[in-house]
Amino acid sequence: MAEGYDYIIIGGGSAGSVLAGRLSEDSAVRVLLLEAGGRDRHPFYHLPAGFAKMTKGIGSWGWETVPQRHMKGRVFNYTQARVIGGGSAINAQIYTRGNAADYDEWRQMGCEGWSYEDVLPYFRKAEDNDTFDNRYHGKGGPLGVSQPIAPLPICEAYFEAAAALGIPRNMDVAGEAQDGVAYYQLTQRNARRSSAAMAYVAPNMGRPNLTVQTGAQVRRIVVEAGRATGVEMLDGAKITATQEILLCSGAIGSPRLLQLSGIGPADHLQDLGIDVVLDQPEVGENLQDHLDLYCICELTGPHSYDRFAKPHMAALAGLQYLLTRKGPVASSLFETGGFWYADPDARSPDLQFHLGLGTGIEKGVAAMPQGGVTLNSCYLRPRSRGSVRLQSDDPDKAPLIDPNYLQDPQDREMSIRGLKLTQEIMAQAPLAPFIKAQRLPGPEVKTDRDYFEFICDHSKTAHHCAGTCRMGADSGAVVDPRLRFNGIAGLRVVDNSIMPTVISSNTNAAAIMIGEKAADMIREDAKG
Repeated sequence: MAEGYDYIIIGGGSAGSVLAGRLSEDSAVRVLLLEAGGRDRHPFYHLPAGFAKMTKGIGSWGWETVPQRHMKGRVFNYTQARVIGGGSAINAQIYTRGNAADYDEWRQMGCEGWSYEDVLPYFRKAEDNDTFDNRYHGKGGPLGVSQPIAPLPICEAYFEAAAALGIPRNMDVAGEAQDGVAYYQLTQRNARRSSAAMAYVAPNMGRPNLTVQTGAQVRRIVVEAGRATGVEMLDGAKITATQEILLCSGAIGSPRLLQLSGIGPADHLQDLGIDVVLDQPEVGENLQDHLDLYCICELTGPHSYDRFAKPHMAALAGLQYLLTRKGPVASSLFETGGFWYADPDARSPDLQFHLGLGTGIEKGVAAMPQGGVTLNSCYLRPRSRGSVRLQSDDPDKAPLIDPNYLQDPQDREMSIRGLKLTQEIMAQAPLAPFIKAQRLPGPEVKTDRDYFEFICDHSKTAHHCAGTCRMGADSGAVVDPRLRFNGIAGLRVVDNSIMPTVISSNTNAAAIMIGEKAADMIREDAKG
């Protein structure tokens, strides 16, 4: 086995990139970062509007869900990043953190050290915010966080339409309060995407104690006498670590690799002919995700960015960006949204909106030939729980991803309420000059049964999967509150799979926070 590293980080996504940057700050520590995907050389990874290409296959594993039994057998595209930077390299760059109550509930569930007041310093530490520097936000951190620079007039009309329904404007949904509609801040710096790889890895590639390997897929984690000692690569090469193996492959990738390594539900592993290293029934369980629904409207004129889909207009947009760093290429296309209530008695907002400045932006979503706009909604605290399992012991086979959407009747009810609210917002007078007609859902969708049928045909993942290596203080938890794997020494999981419950927003900022907090815990524990 190859020697020479204190820490091996498996997965160069949001949390893994943070660990690589932070742990290698200590010149005495030797760090190896392994990323199965490639480098982020393609310009689409760095142009904000490049997001529109990402769910259509660039930098993705190309996986799908299993048929969803509570949604008439629907199979969903399930984009999972396969590139350095992970989700932060292909997402819509929306910087939201969830609600303070999310983290306080983690603490109440036994996750000591994970209350909102505990995690807030790590959110601030990561940030280089171009607008705020206060109790909630920081400047000077690695991660660029910026105000959008390319909103359109329809965004202001959206705010006015929400106000007509009593939904207020909020200038900072990642600050003191989450309630209201807003321009989202974005993980951008100087009109370019600020991925975790660009923020934490690229500036530190010259460190002699940091080795970064892309195109490096791990076959299994090697465990000897109850301790993780190294990794075996897809080509059979083995690499050892003297301190810890840090698994950062995400809510799908981490349980997948654990199971390929013989760590997971024993009966499932035995059925596939995999030698059981540790029977841990909860590995791959507790999968949670936000289901995105959408209202699509045709516009009265060129009020969105759809007009730039034509080749000659795209060329003009590219030229504008090169000369001014503005225009459609500088837009994440989903930089407007907000948080509100499906259940008026909810402890905090349980709906999130994303206003898409176009149609057909994501794979599988309808496009309006004459131009349109999309308002997404998702129910933020689903009760449904799914799983990640293997279909084979072959590491080249896709995993069996089952979000189990709408298994719980409340998820179905609240999702429908959210979709109806998007329609109400888009029907308000301030938007009338912009909107010709609502096209999806159409006028034939009237009853809750109609809405359910519509959702089965017109919905998608919000790309917010979490929970499959659950953190907790109980004996069944996969990792403890310091993210150490229960039952195997020298192994931690550091990514969104450790969330006991999915947070009430986009999840990328939280993944970066988890990486920052884990880096401190790893250094503290190394000192004994």
